[in-house]
Amino acid sequence: MKLVESDDDVGTVTARRRGEHDGGLVTTAKTGPTTSRARGSHRGSPLRTTQAALSWQPGTRGRGTEARRAWRSRYVRALLVADVLCALVGAEIGYSVRFDTGVGQLARTAPAWSVVVLPIAWVVAMLVSRSYEDRFLWAGPEESRRVFVAALFLLATVGTVSWAVRVEVARGFVVVAIPLATALTLLTRLTMRAWLHRQRRRGRFLQTTLLVGHRGGVAALHEQMDRERYQGYDVVGCCLPRRVTMGDSSGLPVLGDLDEVIDVVKRYEVDTVAVLPSSELDGPRLRQLGWDLEQTRAELLLAPAVTEVVGPRVNIRPVCGLPLLHVERPELTGIRRLTKNAVDRMAALLATLLFLPLFLGIALVVKSTSRGPVFYRQVRVGQDGRPFSMLKFRSMVVDAEARMAALEAASEGNGVLFKMKADPRVTPVGRLLRRYSVDELPQLLNVLVGHMSLVGPRPPLPKEVERYGFDMHRRFLVKPGITGLWQISGRSDLSWDDSVRIDVRYVENWSLAFDLMILWKTLGAVFRGSGAY
Repeated sequence: MKLVESDDDVGTVTARRRGEHDGGLVTTAKTGPTTSRARGSHRGSPLRTTQAALSWQPGTRGRGTEARRAWRSRYVRALLVADVLCALVGAEIGYSVRFDTGVGQLARTAPAWSVVVLPIAWVVAMLVSRSYEDRFLWAGPEESRRVFVAALFLLATVGTVSWAVRVEVARGFVVVAIPLATALTLLTRLTMRAWLHRQRRRGRFLQTTLLVGHRGGVAALHEQMDRERYQGYDVVGCCLPRRVTMGDSSGLPVLGDLDEVIDVVKRYEVDTVAVLPSSELDGPRLRQLGWDLEQTRAELLLAPAVTEVVGPRVNIRPVCGLPLLHVERPELTGIRRLTKNAVDRMAALLATLLFLPLFLGIALVVKSTSRGPVFYRQVRVGQDGRPFSMLKFRSMVVDAEARMAALEAASEGNGVLFKMKADPRVTPVGRLLRRYSVDELPQLLNVLVGHMSLVGPRPPLPKEVERYGFDMHRRFLVKPGITGLWQISGRSDLSWDDSVRIDVRYVENWSLAFDLMILWKTLGAVFRGSGAY
């Protein structure tokens, strides 16, 4: 990790002038030893300098954070208008629907005023579910959950009011209008969120972030935030313990030590402060830091010591008068595992029958375009460390294994896995199959016999397992999957450390809802073909 000590005068590092475009910044950086490297999707450089926080010179204080957050109110207003339109469309369609209530009878239509009332009621329900608050926006699962809460609240309110005051409500209107408004709202928010993520990847709508902690933790968190830039965090510097020796080469600026966090936030008008576990920042000091940040516009993020455990396993509970973080055991046995196995096998059976014509077509193409068998069998390590034979459509020449030794030096993998973007052993048809992961379809048969799951960690080779550390053996608590977090997070582009972290995260946080989310995102990853070679 390379860090550079920032000069006291920000102007000696970089100078920027204010831009009115989207509340962003227009940069005019000076050349010098500490000028940041160009932005990009470069991997392996976790402390790439962005220095957006260094944009506000003396005399502009109080305007940086406000300008960078100005887009939020416009975004929320756009959401509000979109929600009204979605509810209006649902109301119009619900008003025009007729439902039979009996032989030869039609349900009474909803009154005309219901078309006007529903959009208003829908917005009120969304306000009650707090779906317009910044902290619940831009994160897909939580934002969608808030929309569902609003729909349930509105349905319950309509039912209660109609019963209490004995108002006859056209059932066709309720059954059609509210679910349709919910579906349209979810689709609209998904579209707007995707647009926002694209803009953030281009460097717009970002909030400057200061990392506080030790060198290793700062490097890891910066790499993660840089990888998932669409979340909106632009890391611009860090504060390290005073005893840390500053680097002397280009990298993430060290803007101060742990005693100077507030001064750094005020001087550079930082939007977000992310604090990692540190012995120097104990309870009283961390509490004081939170109080001091209340005098600024900066948000505070605290990274727990166990960062890979999230979701329903983590709850804050009062213990002996203190709010302590309670971590539940991962549910890897019992009814939930039986449910997962049943869902896996049923879905695999249906998918096999559905894709049977595709199976036959691919088999014919593979057999007719290159010498060798249609299927490729390879020994992988599954649940509890038991080996099994994994099936794939053959995408390489027959003697691929024999030719691998000559290509080891040209590997573009992560040090453990062998990968080449232009592997000469891959056939032309195989390259197309790999790009869209169609070569993985025969693994549905592995799911049917119980060796694999639809979603799980990547099935490793025995020689990879020999190099595993203690953490990686935890992946054997569950079955390997046809797809998983590795599939939607970059596949072959992942570093070895990222692969370890992702597999452990899945095991620690497994749930059926988590599996469904991964399956949904797998569709996008397959169509993009990113990291597939």
